Amino acid sequence: MELGPHGDGTQGSRGVPGSRSICKASASGPSCQCLPEFFGSPPNCRPECIINPDCPSSQACINNKCRDPCPGSCGTNAECRVISHTVSCSCPTGFAGNAFVQCIPAIEEPVKPCEPSPCGPNAECIERNGAASCKCIDDYQGNPYDGCRPECVLSSDCPTDKACIRNKCKDPCPGICGSNAQCYAVNHVPNCVCNDGYTGDPFSNCQRQVTPITPPPQGNPCQPSPCGPNSKCRVSNSLAVCSCLDTFIGAPPNCKPECTVNTECPQNKACHNFRCANPCAGTCGVDAKCEVINHNPICSCPLDMTGDPFSRCYPAPLPAPKDEPKTPKNPCFPSPCGLYAECRAIGDQPSCSCLSNYIGVPPNCRPECVVNTDCPSDRSCIAEKCRNPCEGTCGINSECRIQNHLAICTCRTGYTGDPFSQCVEIIEVKTPPTVSTDPCDLQPCGANAECDNGICTCIRDYQGDPYVGCRPECTLSTDCSPNRACLNKKCVDPCPGTCGQNAQCDVSNHIPICSCAKGYTGDPFINCHPEVREPTPKDPCQPNPCGPNSICQTTAQGAVCACQPGMLGSPPTCKPECIVSSECSLQTACIQKKCVDPCPGACGQFARCQVINHNPICTCNAGYTGDPFTRCYEEERLVEPPTNPCVPSPCGPNSECKIVGDSPACSCAVSFLGKPPNCRPE
Repeated sequence: MELGPHGDGTQGSRGVPGSRSICKASASGPSCQCLPEFFGSPPNCRPECIINPDCPSSQACINNKCRDPCPGSCGTNAECRVISHTVSCSCPTGFAGNAFVQCIPAIEEPVKPCEPSPCGPNAECIERNGAASCKCIDDYQGNPYDGCRPECVLSSDCPTDKACIRNKCKDPCPGICGSNAQCYAVNHVPNCVCNDGYTGDPFSNCQRQVTPITPPPQGNPCQPSPCGPNSKCRVSNSLAVCSCLDTFIGAPPNCKPECTVNTECPQNKACHNFRCANPCAGTCGVDAKCEVINHNPICSCPLDMTGDPFSRCYPAPLPAPKDEPKTPKNPCFPSPCGLYAECRAIGDQPSCSCLSNYIGVPPNCRPECVVNTDCPSDRSCIAEKCRNPCEGTCGINSECRIQNHLAICTCRTGYTGDPFSQCVEIIEVKTPPTVSTDPCDLQPCGANAECDNGICTCIRDYQGDPYVGCRPECTLSTDCSPNRACLNKKCVDPCPGTCGQNAQCDVSNHIPICSCAKGYTGDPFINCHPEVREPTPKDPCQPNPCGPNSICQTTAQGAVCACQPGMLGSPPTCKPECIVSSECSLQTACIQKKCVDPCPGACGQFARCQVINHNPICTCNAGYTGDPFTRCYEEERLVEPPTNPCVPSPCGPNSECKIVGDSPACSCAVSFLGKPPNCRPE
């Protein structure tokens, strides 16, 4: 018989709503069973699963049942796999797309191994049998996978007998020398020498030497000189002893200048007038500093100064006092554009552009040239422009040719004189032919040189190779060092007599610059007079009289002091609310110099906080356990099974026990008499 909810035997019972078991009455007492959809034994009936780990890894817990989660999870044409209870959708081979929406047949595109190119700069990619192969483009060399480069960029990349011409190491000699001359490349530079038995200008024309009929007198081994150009000869023990002229190096007959191009000098020197010299001298402006980088002088103002470093640097202006009204900041002051650039303010942003006649991109604007070697060999650097040095250099009836950036003036054939001023026609006087014994009759000397017993020397105030041609010290200021100017064909200081009284003179790029001395003002070309400085009002807040943690404001009455926001007290003893927690009440702590409750944010979830002696103490709430500083979890409670008051039976032998309410009800069994616990047979 099935018992009702109250054990009245009228119907089966599922217990209270939500019960997972059913109770049936039998002769031996009540019998409990789990409902069909639950597992276990009463009172511990449970569903098949509650969470995924309750199921095999190939199934998931769905509505408390372990089922295959794949049906309906993936898109069309997709494959489904269950990995650790989780659905994994993927498109099969030959399909592509979103596997959770739809997989469509994939369109195979041809593989392009050269897209993107695996090659380095200046290399091209070639497809071969479905693979990429790299090779350098024409006239470039190197590893095509890292980057290719030209054979050369500078002549120093080539052997010393070659020069870098159009990125290739080539012989620099072809087309350089004149007729009857031969060329040798020394340090990448072509040098021309007349063939044996010839004399003259090897860069234009060498003529056959005329052998005198009468040999020169014996006895002087230095006449004619056997030493070659750029050398001197002296007699020692009836023998000719040769040595190079001053400022020339090497050994006769191969004496040569110290340098012809910058690359023959150390990195901190430049080649000037065939000598390695400091290019900084006279290049930068007043109070500017100069450093040499790769043979070039770089001018800049010191950190605490501003201005044009090529003319003058002056102290940077001091920032405006704090109490003055703030004016909109000029984004162009100081200029962020660098040298040789102009700055325009567009809104609050600077716009930079190079000055007229300057090239490059700010902040790297530069003139076309600074020294001659910045120009092609047939041009000179004149006023920061690569120009023809021959223009206006040579005199009347003279010819000009350019050699290593320099103008070489020579008189035309049939003319003589100073080619830098005027050449006059040679008037031939017909005289009876005489046999000359003077070696100077062979005219072994070049222009502007004089001959003495076959030895050639430059005329006064001229210099160079007397066997090729002498020239004045300068024809343009660019022939001089930057702190000199060319006056009357000599490099001199241009300052004397230029500036006024109490003014100082500095030479920058051959130009004298006058400026008033420190403490003076006025027109530096006429007169500078002492500056009259108005006394600047003293700031009463400098130095600050208010003490720490205070604010000083300037008023007409003087300095007014106040404590900073959040500070207590009054100047000069302004202080924060606290420094250490002991300055606060026991229920607060000193945080960021404020007495505040230390609990907010200190404890984890389901934990409570108490402040004890300034410190936050965290504990889990009642019924919870775990790390109170991170998170507390609810304690697991063991459900005790309901007790049966009839087990063990309190009724004694030969009796029956029934549950009425929560108490046992005893009666004697059938065919037994008496009263429990004293039931007996009839």
